[in-house]
Amino acid sequence: MPLELVAASDAHLTFARDLTRRAMLPYYREFDLLWIEDAFDEAWGWREQWLVVEQGEVLGFCSLSQDRQALFIRELHLLPEHRGRGVGGWVLEQLAGWARARRLPLLRLMVFRSNPARGLYGRHGFVEMGDDECFVRMQRCVDEGAL
Repeated sequence: MPLELVAASDAHLTFARDLTRRAMLPYYREFDLLWIEDAFDEAWGWREQWLVVEQGEVLGFCSLSQDRQALFIRELHLLPEHRGRGVGGWVLEQLAGWARARRLPLLRLMVFRSNPARGLYGRHGFVEMGDDECFVRMQRCVDEGAL
């Protein structure tokens, strides 16, 4: 699987927004939350945006931010036809390597409590750190010595 993460540009905003909306709208409805397109578009400008690409074909995207301790996965979405092939796990491992390279000890994310992706995250070393009525906060230590 010759996968790569390629920097996204503003030309990819519509693709990323639509993919995120399609993937997340069932959860927004389940938890009675309001999807706000402008909020996604605003976050696009201050987060790192990366396309998941295989031999020139865009399979999905991820959106990142960071603080002094952690690289945060804000979004990670794949087109439905590319789920279940190991692509998401590959992305998680790449991002763990990026966190280490940036000297950040943690990789963090939040996931809807009913999202089956929690299993994927658990298989890749993420542990649940807390929750609320909608979300579970998860993190993975990528550099034990830096904590």
